[in-house]
Amino acid sequence: MKKNSNQQGKLRRRPAFPFITERFLPQFLKMKKWLRWAAAAFTLFILILAGTLIFLRTQSLPVTAISQTSQMLDLHGNVIDTFHAGENRRSVQLSDISHYVIEATLAIEDRRFYDHRGFDMKGMARAVMVNVQSFSARQGASTLTQQLARNLYLTHERTWQRKLKEAMYTVQLEMNYSKDEILGMYLNQIYYGHGSYGIEAAAMMYFNKHASELTLAESAMLAGIPKGPKYYSPYLNMKNAKDRQLTILQAMLEGGSITSEQADAAYKEMLSFQTLGSGDQEGFAPYFRDYIRYIAVDKLGINEHLLNEGGITIYTTLDPSAQATAEEVIAKGFPENSEQQAALIAIDPRTGYIKAMVGGRNYKNNQYNRVFAKTRQPGSSFKPFLYLTALQSGFMSPVTRYKSEPTVFTYDEGRKTYEPRNYGDKYLNELIDMRQALASSDNIYAVNTIMTVGADKVIETAKKLGIESPMKPVPSLALGTFPVSPFEMASAFGTFANGGIHMEPVAILRIEDRKGQVLYEAKQKSVQAITPAEAYVMTSLMESVFEEGGTGFRVSSIIKRPIAGKTGTTPTDAWLVGYTPELATAVWVGYDKDRKLTVAEAYRAAPIFAKFTEQALTAIPPKIFPIPEGIVNVYIDPTSGKLAESSCPHRRLETFISGTEPTDVCGEPAGAGNNDSDATQNGSGTAGRRSWWNDLKRWWTD
Repeated sequence: MKKNSNQQGKLRRRPAFPFITERFLPQFLKMKKWLRWAAAAFTLFILILAGTLIFLRTQSLPVTAISQTSQMLDLHGNVIDTFHAGENRRSVQLSDISHYVIEATLAIEDRRFYDHRGFDMKGMARAVMVNVQSFSARQGASTLTQQLARNLYLTHERTWQRKLKEAMYTVQLEMNYSKDEILGMYLNQIYYGHGSYGIEAAAMMYFNKHASELTLAESAMLAGIPKGPKYYSPYLNMKNAKDRQLTILQAMLEGGSITSEQADAAYKEMLSFQTLGSGDQEGFAPYFRDYIRYIAVDKLGINEHLLNEGGITIYTTLDPSAQATAEEVIAKGFPENSEQQAALIAIDPRTGYIKAMVGGRNYKNNQYNRVFAKTRQPGSSFKPFLYLTALQSGFMSPVTRYKSEPTVFTYDEGRKTYEPRNYGDKYLNELIDMRQALASSDNIYAVNTIMTVGADKVIETAKKLGIESPMKPVPSLALGTFPVSPFEMASAFGTFANGGIHMEPVAILRIEDRKGQVLYEAKQKSVQAITPAEAYVMTSLMESVFEEGGTGFRVSSIIKRPIAGKTGTTPTDAWLVGYTPELATAVWVGYDKDRKLTVAEAYRAAPIFAKFTEQALTAIPPKIFPIPEGIVNVYIDPTSGKLAESSCPHRRLETFISGTEPTDVCGEPAGAGNNDSDATQNGSGTAGRRSWWNDLKRWWTD
């Protein structure tokens, strides 16, 4: 039987709403297709994004060599110089930056810094619209992280390629660093104008403050500069700078970080700016700074690139008070139009620390450091080395006498002669002893001495005390005819002040890298060059230079403390080298081209020495030179050199190395049983104490 045709296939269900179905079903089917494509595209996008993030996570950020400004500090930790190759930069921790700087920077640059992951989406959308409309990369909405990525790794060209790289590095920075670390890096990288990179360098340049010390007003001023260093620099346009400061203060007020009262007070505050360029100075202690650079690079082997860009810190021995005094007394020690030059070097004899250094009168015009000039004859200031040799020889003592009169000396087995002359052709024409000869700077006595002890021995002694300049064993050596630098003289005289111990001069205490790791640390080098007794006897003899009849007596009224030293004068050079227990100083004056000195010009060394020593030690109470063991103080008759009893017409308390005092006696004892009680006293005896007390009263009342 044949079936009905409508039963041959499956029956179709009649639509409930035939009109709607017929109209929208085709569109729905098409939308379903596009939704599938959209879902696939979104999934692919997520996979690509995830893959990109994983890839960026595994990649290292580009290596960046960040230039860091190196610093030189004085003995008290004050910055006296910075080193940088074009970029003045000094990084500090975020905790060492004023919170006002942080708040001002975030308020004006990136308010949502702590809320986003490197990109400000609203700002980016706005920038994209502007750039698409203009078909260029005209506008940006860079976050701090984006700016940091650009500053660290990219140029500032406005191209899409650079923007893409910037976005990649921004993501990597956010992945690898915390927000505080990124903010810290940004504040240490941003340019604040006039060669200063980073907030620390800017704070020092504009206000001579550390970043941690900046006030609200100062912080708002500095935070406005990076947007346009030339346009908003207070040095170049104060009105623009103040307008920008006000904008930042208002942004901080809107953000709730300050009150309206604080904003008003900060805007009205009168800021005190550093003089632009004062940090590039020939400035403070310029000769010392050059010396430090020389020591660091040439002696210690510090790489010059590291010095200029490595952010190292050099701790030095410079005493800022002593240095300021040295510069002042030299500046005032000459007529303004004088071409005469000067050098001063002061060393702590107990440590070898160089406390002050002035290498000339005008660093800007001439950078030659005369402190190290080995071209100047020391003249009679060399004689202490001669008389020390005499004391060590056993042939002579402080009471050994020679006649002060014109004398012709023969040497080299009679083949040569030498005829020294006293300054001004002045002779006593009588027998004088070592103390008198040293105080009055008698040349005849000096040559008699070198002929007695031998010039070779004098050279040997001088070298033990730190004299390195070449010398020849000839009679004229006694008069300081071979050039020696002021640096050597101060170092050598410091040996007398330090009880015979020679301390090698030190200028750099240590050097640290930017992380505080020690690259170099000085080790004190000392040697017992002479005995304490020998050093003390020479000190006692040199004290006479500043007493009546001595060549330094005319400045003794300036000095209110025990002092020892020696003057030196040649036709072209004038010196005074001396010391207290705390400070050994050499002063030289003269002309660079060996021009002869007038009497007035030669007299300028002593006042400079005296004023510097007294002012540099103002805060230190006067101290006598300590008397070591092995010293004997005896009363002697200066006309005969014999021990002086109470009945001797002339008596003087003299100091000897124990065992070298005279044994012959002048006069008769005052009474039985006290032969030694008056004539002889050891270093701790009552006569010695009376002498110290009388001297101290004289120093106090002068």
